[in-house]
Amino acid sequence: MCRGKKWLGIWLITLLLVVACKKESHDTGKLRIAVIPKGTTHEYWKAVHAGAEKAAKELDVEVIWKGPLKEDDLKSQIDLVQTFTAQGVGGIVLAPLNDKALVASVKGAQNAKIPVVIFDSALSGGSPVSFVATDNRAAGGLAGERMAKLLGDKGKVVVLRYQEGSASTHEREEGFLEAVKKHPGLEVVSDNQYGGATTETAFSASESLLLARNAESGGVDGVFCPNESTTFGMLLALQKAKLTGKIHFIGFDASDKLVAGVKSGSIDGLVLQDPFKMGYTAVKTLVEHKKGQKVAERIDTGATLVDKANMDKPEIVRLLKPDLEKWLGK
Repeated sequence: MCRGKKWLGIWLITLLLVVACKKESHDTGKLRIAVIPKGTTHEYWKAVHAGAEKAAKELDVEVIWKGPLKEDDLKSQIDLVQTFTAQGVGGIVLAPLNDKALVASVKGAQNAKIPVVIFDSALSGGSPVSFVATDNRAAGGLAGERMAKLLGDKGKVVVLRYQEGSASTHEREEGFLEAVKKHPGLEVVSDNQYGGATTETAFSASESLLLARNAESGGVDGVFCPNESTTFGMLLALQKAKLTGKIHFIGFDASDKLVAGVKSGSIDGLVLQDPFKMGYTAVKTLVEHKKGQKVAERIDTGATLVDKANMDKPEIVRLLKPDLEKWLGK
């Protein structure tokens, strides 16, 4: 019995030493930064990932990239923040799926002395180190002004929103509506429908919206969608109804299929963010904070409207086709 206790004691001491050594290797090795996007399937997030990896290489830190598969898995994202907090990472870079639901987890990380940089979408509380994002209201305004120009300041407009609780897309939607309201000849006939987090749900919502507004008989002159999935879902619905080219359409973000839509004239314009720059800047900002440098509370990474006329310009090509292979190996 005593001999068994002796061996148990030795085993526990060995285990504690292993854990201590493991922790020390993290403390004395590279700074480990967890980067948690809203999702991992859209091209947008792949560009964010590439930018984060570029910053990691330049600054000699380790990026741990982990996020929900789909952009409606709020529980998974909350669990990830809590898991990385328990692991004691050096910092967290987070694009919150919901502006309120992630506040408690972020505060938990901060209470554990883990700094947090928020990117892409704002958080309603938590006092992060910095917020790195597009000025989404201004970006939505770009789309609204272009729509007014396309329609000659006269026509019926619909907005297919993304999903409730998403601060970034809400700002885009409101920015678009504010711009449209400056043109009395434009009438917003629907702005209360949501596409949801996937192309499939957005396609279904788009079909229902076009049908409800009698789009085939001239009930809709212009459409705005605030992100990649809603834009692609609406494009598919317009193509199925043979309404491309008949209804002016402005979307948000880019993928190969959306770029093809601009080339063909099915999409009149896309508001592009700079997700590569966003990922790069978010990681860089956290590292600077860890080094004791002063960082800006709010960093705007810019937005550009691309159309058929400017899409071949080098500065636009960089936004449309970031070098994913160089930084992600794919």
